[in-house]
Amino acid sequence: MADKEKQLDIATQLVHAGERRPTPNGKPVATPVYTTATFTYETMAEVDRVFAGEQPGFIYTRYGNPTTAGLEEALTTLEAGAGACAYATGMAALHAAIFACQLAPGDTILASQDLYGASIDLLYKVFGSFGIKTVSADFNDLKIVADKARETKPRLLVAETISNPLLKVCDIDGCVAIAREVGARLLIDNTFASPYLCQPLLHGADLVVHSATKYLGGHADTMGGIVITSEPADMMALVGAMKLMGGVLGVWEAHEIMRGIKTLGLRLERQCANAERLAEHLAEHPRVGQVYYPSLVTPSARETLRRTLRAPYSGALVSIELSDNTREGAFRFMDALSMCVRATSLGDVFTEVLHPATASHRDVAPARRRQLGISDGLVRISVGIEALEDIFADIDQALEQN
Repeated sequence: MADKEKQLDIATQLVHAGERRPTPNGKPVATPVYTTATFTYETMAEVDRVFAGEQPGFIYTRYGNPTTAGLEEALTTLEAGAGACAYATGMAALHAAIFACQLAPGDTILASQDLYGASIDLLYKVFGSFGIKTVSADFNDLKIVADKARETKPRLLVAETISNPLLKVCDIDGCVAIAREVGARLLIDNTFASPYLCQPLLHGADLVVHSATKYLGGHADTMGGIVITSEPADMMALVGAMKLMGGVLGVWEAHEIMRGIKTLGLRLERQCANAERLAEHLAEHPRVGQVYYPSLVTPSARETLRRTLRAPYSGALVSIELSDNTREGAFRFMDALSMCVRATSLGDVFTEVLHPATASHRDVAPARRRQLGISDGLVRISVGIEALEDIFADIDQALEQN
């Protein structure tokens, strides 16, 4: 203990002893977890310069933290962007990305009809309450999208790389061309693909969002979201949304997501290989009525798939309708699973199943769900890294009980 601290009362020593040691000479090989809410400097002049942006540094973790900054730098690199900002959840990230587009009352958003249910609610209920109109279209028919864009003159187009839950692959290049024609920006939710399978900014998209809870984290033990932009000018609004709305990613969560990213490529290679084999297997199963998987589509859709996703992969999710395409049939199948986990998420190391009509798209009106092709018997399978024969065995035995 320093001589000055030895002169202090024990009650004071308990508070200060061992704190604020000098930065070590050795550089950590892994990003440390900075569990501090605030930062101090030797002089107020330095504090003033950091606050003013004249000197690099951190002030308050709601404004930024070295651990979270490491994650943001990683995603900026992986998505080939100009900057990134992390948030507490994927929905907070999507909200911030749309906020950064500086829409005003009377503006229009053109959104894919196949978005995640909560994303649809965010557009219609939250942004709609501010006079921002959302119209939807089938983004798998670019003629429809182009016609709707010319008619509505949107400021922003929103789509998913791989749609939830029917797993349609977006023609990002075609959407970029439409956005440029009408003077709109393009925002892509890349959660289902991850930067390992697709880098939308390299295709010309303007903003990319991820629910980092899914493939980036990959272990069902953390939540987070991140926005990556192609334009440095967006960073002021993205950071402003973090500061003012307070959806800040915790440092432990940032650390867990960074650790997950290190094995993303290895995990996805195994998951995609397992998913493709499972899709082919289930397509021949007598108890399965329909299989949705990106490679099991028309030749034109396969051409989009190959231009969009890293070859030879087609994603790690498989959706199925049973021959008994009912809610009761889906529940019987899911209840009969013993290894695969019934869970309201995806992208984890273990195989997990979800019933969209009661989970991801629960708040979508039943008639609208049917219009979108989301039947009451649809089941989404997020394929894990387990031995393929064990995945087959569990799903087959559950199907036999249906």
